Amino acid sequence: MLNNEELNERVKEIKRSFRIMMDGVASQSMRDKGLNYHVNWGASVPMLKQKAAELGKDYDLAIALWKENVRECKILATMIMPADRILPEVVDIWMEQTPSQEIAEMASFNLYQHLPFAAEKAYQWIASPDDIRQLCGFHVLSRLFGRGQEPNERGINEFLDQAMAALQGSSMAVRKAALACVMRFADLGLVYERLAKSAMKRINLDVF
Repeated sequence: MLNNEELNERVKEIKRSFRIMMDGVASQSMRDKGLNYHVNWGASVPMLKQKAAELGKDYDLAIALWKENVRECKILATMIMPADRILPEVVDIWMEQTPSQEIAEMASFNLYQHLPFAAEKAYQWIASPDDIRQLCGFHVLSRLFGRGQEPNERGINEFLDQAMAALQGSSMAVRKAALACVMRFADLGLVYERLAKSAMKRINLDVF
């Protein structure tokens, strides 16, 4: 295990490596879209995946990287954090500190969908009034449904209620995530498809 000094040195070294990955055009484009990170090198996700593969899973390093207000550090943190080691309280802190839709999606795909308590968190998040939490919740449930994980009766009702509310909400990103999630839910089987169709009909949506 690295001491604090060694950990800080590793973080500095990783941050230096971003200069090689720098893409000014991508970085400017993100700024134009309102993604204002303190530092953003515009590094591509495949490059960051390669870096994550070199580093391997590392809890302490992931915690240290997440604390940096740098786009690439936060994305890398979601890639190298071992899903079986992060505690629910730490996930709550990360959620609180998620600065953008991009980081929310990266965290959902790279980390949150693999948590041992993924479903429990996802149901909490989709019931939240916060767009970032809802986004993560629907993305995680999409992945779980896609892997054939079926909800219980309470979960079905809760999911459909929240998804229908989200589909009528003001956030385009949340609406898209909720719709994709409903489609995955319907793919679980004929009963689920009927339930989804019936719920959609109630809000005058017909996408099937």
